Amino acid sequence: MQKRQLGSLAVDAMGLGCMGMSFAYGEVPDQNDMVKLLQAAAESGETFFDTAEIYGPFTNESLLGKALAPYKDKVTIATKCGLRMKNGKQVVDANPGGIQRSVEGSLKRLGVDAIDLYYLHRVDPKVPIEDVAYKMGQLKRAGKIKHWGLSEASPDTIRRAHQIEPLAAVESEYSLWTREPEAELLPTLQELGIGFVPFSPLGKGFLTGKITANTKFDKGDGRNNLPRFTQKAIEANQQLLKVIDEFAAEKQATPSQIALAWLLAQKPWIVPIPGTTKLSRLQENLGALKVKFNADELESLNQLSKKVKISGNRYSPELAKRAGL
Repeated sequence: MQKRQLGSLAVDAMGLGCMGMSFAYGEVPDQNDMVKLLQAAAESGETFFDTAEIYGPFTNESLLGKALAPYKDKVTIATKCGLRMKNGKQVVDANPGGIQRSVEGSLKRLGVDAIDLYYLHRVDPKVPIEDVAYKMGQLKRAGKIKHWGLSEASPDTIRRAHQIEPLAAVESEYSLWTREPEAELLPTLQELGIGFVPFSPLGKGFLTGKITANTKFDKGDGRNNLPRFTQKAIEANQQLLKVIDEFAAEKQATPSQIALAWLLAQKPWIVPIPGTTKLSRLQENLGALKVKFNADELESLNQLSKKVKISGNRYSPELAKRAGL
């Protein structure tokens, strides 16, 4: 597996997002099957896994702890704190005392002595980011975590946090249909030497080309509540898939591989974390590491995709507020 740097942390050039194995996309897959998938991933050379306390909540971390126990000296696990359930809803909570309780729980569920990469899942407007950074520094010095990061944070927040305790990585959504990080976030990360981990690099499945206006999501699937997954938006956004399909045909690759290879080509410190519950999709995604663009091809894909006006916001108003948008 090719390696890339997230700050001072070396990881696989492509990680595995594990959320969907126990959370967010409708009916939860059989957990024994997910154990087998995670172990097959580790056997195939995948060593960078992304989870969070809130996924489940708690069950996704426990799943990784069980599945990856035989490989725990060979894998890098990223998890997150700062979101918790209250009255059946997710709330942002970055209280340092809560972070301490969260890290202890995550260590136990993951079955590790230290967490490789520990993110604040969402920035809490009630807690100064300097206080969070100081707490993360304490956890590092105590040997509880090795590196830390932020998810869905603004450039100003990142700068303030990084001054107190250097960040290894920032997570946010970035893909061929979510280009906002290019304006300010990517230049900030490059300047500060912080790695970038794009989540939903396949547009929550849309960029695979498998979702059409006739697609019906399970009752508990979070995409039912996202503006980009209305029937009207899906129909309009097919124009982007037409662009991707052209490049897929030229490269003898799949649409997923084109979308992931494009991300990998943007910066050498970008590490996408596509998620899946199927081994065949995992192998397909890893195949993107072999897809290369020359400068003209990359510029063409950039320009043609930018001409497509994406229909629908990526978040509902409630989720946007939680992400500070």
